Amino acid sequence: MPCGEDWLSHPLGIVQGFFAQNGVNPDWEKKVIEYFKEKLKENNAPKWVPSLNEVPLHYLKPNSFVKFRCMIQDMFDPEFYMGVYETVNRNTKARVLHFGKYRDVAECGPQQEVDLNSPRTTTLERQTFYCVPVPGESTWVKEAYVNANQARVSPSTSYTPSRHKRSYEDDEDMDLQPNKQKDQHAGARQAGSVGGLQWCGEPKRLETEASTGQQLNFLNLSSPFDLNFPLPGEKGPACLVKVYEDWDCFKVNDVLELYGVLSVDPVLSILNNDERDASSLLDPMECTDTAEEQRVHSPPASLVPRIHVVLAQKLQHINPLLPACLNKEESKTCKFVSGFMSELSPVRAELLGFLTHALLGDSLAAEYLILHLISTVYTRRDVLPLGKFTVNLSGCPRNSTFTEHLYRIIQHLVPASFRLQMTIENMNHLKFIPHKDYTANRLVSGLLQLPSNTSLVIDETLLEQGQLDTPGVHNVTALSNLITWQKVDYDFSYHQMEFPCNINVFITSEGRSLLPADCQIHLQPQLVPPNMEEYTDSLLSAVLPSLLNKFRIYLTLLRFLDYSISDEITKAVEDDFVEMRKNDPQSITADDLHQLLIVARFLSLSAGQTTLSRERWLRAQQLESLRRTRLQQQKCVNGNEL
Repeated sequence: MPCGEDWLSHPLGIVQGFFAQNGVNPDWEKKVIEYFKEKLKENNAPKWVPSLNEVPLHYLKPNSFVKFRCMIQDMFDPEFYMGVYETVNRNTKARVLHFGKYRDVAECGPQQEVDLNSPRTTTLERQTFYCVPVPGESTWVKEAYVNANQARVSPSTSYTPSRHKRSYEDDEDMDLQPNKQKDQHAGARQAGSVGGLQWCGEPKRLETEASTGQQLNFLNLSSPFDLNFPLPGEKGPACLVKVYEDWDCFKVNDVLELYGVLSVDPVLSILNNDERDASSLLDPMECTDTAEEQRVHSPPASLVPRIHVVLAQKLQHINPLLPACLNKEESKTCKFVSGFMSELSPVRAELLGFLTHALLGDSLAAEYLILHLISTVYTRRDVLPLGKFTVNLSGCPRNSTFTEHLYRIIQHLVPASFRLQMTIENMNHLKFIPHKDYTANRLVSGLLQLPSNTSLVIDETLLEQGQLDTPGVHNVTALSNLITWQKVDYDFSYHQMEFPCNINVFITSEGRSLLPADCQIHLQPQLVPPNMEEYTDSLLSAVLPSLLNKFRIYLTLLRFLDYSISDEITKAVEDDFVEMRKNDPQSITADDLHQLLIVARFLSLSAGQTTLSRERWLRAQQLESLRRTRLQQQKCVNGNEL
């Protein structure tokens, strides 16, 4: 165990120590962050931190140090909190200075009260993100993180506040309350709010309320609380994430790994229901939030815990088999990367064979599937995303389970994916585009709110004849824009806001897809298994787990390799283009050349080569020629195929 349990079990005690030593000198905050950074650098320390992704919430101790792997689904308005506040003992008049950072609930002794007029009080600002588990995260990713984690936790089903507490979020309302209400609060329970922290007294009553508070919250909700996951069937906790430093670095849809202090105090649920209801009766100007907004922005802590972030890192990928940071410069010197690159050739050969079996013996389609799976938008030129490589696999059996089982194979290879069944009903009724709900002041998620490098498999073989209504047409347009421009236009009612993305789209269809694609390849099965499920099961069980892991590393790692074309090869490509046009001007267009260069790029990277060679350029031409010949043959059989 790395260096005692205090920093894991009682992080606020560590923070208190730095605050006590440094007083109001702001340097204490930097020292806290440095302390936890150093702790996490110790041998295997991150593996000892309990994760909200793997550990049920009731197993985690309130105010303990936790981590969370998540996507930013929404950003709420910044909130003010009391960074430093002072309490006064009613009997001795002794004054104590406290910090409010990393807390929702202010610390108050039995005879203490917060001095709201103290000149030493400091109001600061923090940003709140609404975060959800990474949409579409593969089962093998979850299992790998669980197996790597060494945190030991035990159930903590009941939690009794150990100190007297006061709440402070709307505390100025205290002076506006009628005398009767003041007396009720002053007698047994003092509650109100100031600057984002909560305070309250009388723990006995709180203990009782805590036991019923969760039930009350469920009863008071007009509809079941929507955790706002982008994809249906997702599980795991959503969290309100309070960020104190550098929040400008993060944006919606970023994937983060957070380390911070867990806040699940039942007081939050009670006060958010009782106090705000009471305060809203006093003066409408004092409570501008709508009931719906309060419900969404202050959900029960038992459903949506809070994390006060000490350290946050933007993740380039979520593959647990690779180092977290894969910058292009670092990847050149990383021992892990250089070691894997040395055995790249046999891994590629094995993967090609594996995918050939998955595609019923079609090795050409398997080549293109590899190129698709390692493709990524590497830059944008004006509005054009360079590096996207959407593949349409036509010739798939109609209304069969082929796509379903091919998707199972892809799920076993990529860290995050989703299969969209393109039926008339789904297109007309599913919500693809996130939209702003101004009543609740939140971004309501849609299917296309996905993080970078998600594999989106669109199954068009299920499409029957029918009528697309207006939402269906909008959804098809959204998919087309995603494929063509790698962007999703979120609906803000009065305007649309463009969100760039980097999503790998793979389309299976019987004929040519209704959606645009960078590359169409027609499937030519060499075998027809009598039972696709048994065939896929045997294929997955035949591959060794160690080899499967190499496939997973291969497909993630190659996205981060640098790539360039030498002047010599550039000249050779230009000469080839001129030569091809000379014989037949219609044989190749500028778009065809661009496609050839994309195929050559990912063909080179798939072999571990970071620069284009003459050999790979000729191989790219050969692959494209085979693909086009196959499509021409299909056109002869079925006139509307192209």
